[in-house]
Amino acid sequence: MISTHNISLQYGKRVLFDEVNIKFTPGNCYGIIGANGAGKSTFLKILSGEITPNSGSVQIEPQKRMAVLKQDHFAHDQSAVLETVLIGHQKLWDIMQEKDALYAKSDFSEEDGNRASDLEAEFAEMDGWNAEHDAAALLSGLGISESSHNRLMSELSGQEKVRVLLAQALFGNPDILILDEPTNDLSIQTITWLENFLLGFKNTVIVVSHDRHFLDTVCTHVADIDFGKIRTYTGNYTFWYQSSQLALQQRQSANKKAEVKKKELQDFIARFSANAAKSKQATSRKKLLEKINVEEIQASTRKYPAIIFKQSRPAGDQILEIRKLSKSLSGQRLFSELDVFVNKGDKIAFISEDSQATATLFQILMGEQQADDGTFKFGQTITKAYLPNENESYFQSNENLIDWLRQYSEGEKDEVYIRGFLGKMLFSGQETLKKCNVLSGGEKVRCMISRMMLQEPNLLILDEPTNHLDLESITAFNNALQSYQGTVLFTSHDHTFVQTVANRIIELSGEGFSDRLGSYDEIYNRALV
Repeated sequence: MISTHNISLQYGKRVLFDEVNIKFTPGNCYGIIGANGAGKSTFLKILSGEITPNSGSVQIEPQKRMAVLKQDHFAHDQSAVLETVLIGHQKLWDIMQEKDALYAKSDFSEEDGNRASDLEAEFAEMDGWNAEHDAAALLSGLGISESSHNRLMSELSGQEKVRVLLAQALFGNPDILILDEPTNDLSIQTITWLENFLLGFKNTVIVVSHDRHFLDTVCTHVADIDFGKIRTYTGNYTFWYQSSQLALQQRQSANKKAEVKKKELQDFIARFSANAAKSKQATSRKKLLEKINVEEIQASTRKYPAIIFKQSRPAGDQILEIRKLSKSLSGQRLFSELDVFVNKGDKIAFISEDSQATATLFQILMGEQQADDGTFKFGQTITKAYLPNENESYFQSNENLIDWLRQYSEGEKDEVYIRGFLGKMLFSGQETLKKCNVLSGGEKVRCMISRMMLQEPNLLILDEPTNHLDLESITAFNNALQSYQGTVLFTSHDHTFVQTVANRIIELSGEGFSDRLGSYDEIYNRALV
């Protein structure tokens, strides 16, 4: 068990946590939720000891081992992949290293033999003989092929390193598992593997994630950060969300009735308290008034952006035709002989085990790369808006957000008009004067969405649109695409996003592609039958 006692943390005048008391018990998975900036990742760092709070303490049951998903992708660059996973269980790794050093001694003594015997006993008790096999199984489950297990970490891509570090955290059955955004850079298939792993995990899991399907699948409890406090609720994310909305409506209704009752009592007391004949009744009513607690309902700090995609003109019947399109990078075939006819109103999810395949396809369609073979042609009526996964090149200047967005407006340039689109994405007042080259990842994505709304396109091309967004923005984006009357080509590792938006799934690989009508779950379930 892990718990906190009166945890408080303040940066300047900003209070993140105010005397937080929470208990995490074995066998449960807790999803930490809250608006951007609420302190979700900070709270995990407090639990792991990486950050010391201003006051309060964290208590961990004696002899319990904690594992944390590391964020430093370069920490193990000089270690082999399999070794990096084994290092996740530091005590076991130290025993292995000490054993090897003892057996390598040329002057192996009786004392060394006794020490080696003790180490072997401890090694066996920790199931050390199966350690490498278990580590390899984790790596394979997370999409790291056996041929890569002995490579140096420095030789892996950033996405591959993320998966190895996730395997490191999962390795050795830790008593407390802390995961900050574990689904980042994982394919939907790999996320499904992780979901299944955690469903079978018997100890305590504390996780921050913006993937709603993941939270719904693995969480037994939700811990909501708001107003500097953390409150726990039984159930998964969707149950919490629906229950909290219903509870808020009920509380608002109950408070309205209570306020009416309170006003009636106040009027009665004012009229009759001076009347001797009514004084006894007035006194009893006053006591009743004092007992009524009209609870102040605080508006949540959560804010939902207003994402609305309009079309300046509807598209004709010719949207996009792709013929025999192929592309390789660094000798690796990303996709081959791709034939796609996009129909008006299609919402197509492109998926691949290699995210570079989908990103490269969209870059080709946007004219940023050249295909090796094949052709594609958009209809004459098509107006496109593009949301790339990597958007750094759009934010190199020191313009404020108003001037940054104004450059993408072909018609209206009025500041009030431009501010309106920024306001929809929660940039208001002085925030619109921020320099675009100092924005956070989430702020940049919200700016890019403002840009797309301003363009009023009839075709959207979206590369991992939920990256860097909080749950509120993801929900708003999700709803906007469901309502959008135009055509959408997108890729996402967010299961709920794909499931609720796409009516067609195209899967890319180096050997070919599949093109199937239906939602992701329908197609996936058919494939299992």
